[in-house]
Amino acid sequence: MSYLDNVRTFVRVYDLGSMSAAGRDLRISPAVTSSRISQLEEHLGVRLFQRTTRSLTPTEQGKAFYRGAMDILEAIETAEAQIVNITENLKGSLFVAAPLGVGRRLIAPQVPGFLEQYPEVSLRLRLTDRKVDLTTEGLDLAFFLGLPEDSNLRIRKIADVERVLCAAPSYITARGMPANGAELVSAKHECLNLRFPGATEFQWRLITPEGPQRFRVEGRYECDDGDVLTEWALAGHGIAMKPLFEVADHLASGALVAVAQQTPPEPIQMACLFTHRRGQDPKARRFMEFVIERIADTFRP
Repeated sequence: MSYLDNVRTFVRVYDLGSMSAAGRDLRISPAVTSSRISQLEEHLGVRLFQRTTRSLTPTEQGKAFYRGAMDILEAIETAEAQIVNITENLKGSLFVAAPLGVGRRLIAPQVPGFLEQYPEVSLRLRLTDRKVDLTTEGLDLAFFLGLPEDSNLRIRKIADVERVLCAAPSYITARGMPANGAELVSAKHECLNLRFPGATEFQWRLITPEGPQRFRVEGRYECDDGDVLTEWALAGHGIAMKPLFEVADHLASGALVAVAQQTPPEPIQMACLFTHRRGQDPKARRFMEFVIERIADTFRP
């Protein structure tokens, strides 16, 4: 096994804090992961981790080596990027995340074309509406709706995505048509809410004549999958706030209707996130550009 493979394995173990998690990320067995760390420690003549049955803690030597290892890997990736930029011979694996609606409708359809153009690249696509951590989860890119919380991430803005409040005609017949955000709240409309970890209340930011305002909405329906909210809305269970591109066909067919149009939702930013090191990977950079080129028309008026 090469020294470089051992260094890469060490970095993933350090980042993830677990031999088994690093092994899953690298697609190697826990035994191989442990063996690579042992070989590296033997070569360096130091212990890089303190191991117990329940924990794995980097030693002072491990912390120092991690900083140097990151510099080594970044230098190698930079050098490889320069070569690939000349040859366009992309190879290796990519790990990409996206929200469910964005991933299913916009990102996943682009993957076959990208892999056909670059046959030596493999791609894992994780679709989830929960917030992801690029570093600890080993992601190369994460498409994203909203604003990132981690200021250390690099961001490539794609578009401001129009949103709409919508409900089924059957819901409007039963509960009435709210004209604005104030009526949503005062009439206690059933609002279908996207649940994020740690959320304690739900606020919809709507554009009023006085400017953007937050409205605290209530509802018995919550889910961490945005497509489930769409299905609930179609079934007449309440009002959902959705990116327009996700429900445009349902609005066109009349299965859903726009509500509270006096105070529409603020647009939400769609962007692609990456760490500085991942952004230098030519595979990641090319896939990002490949997707953006092909979905740009989705957001044009």
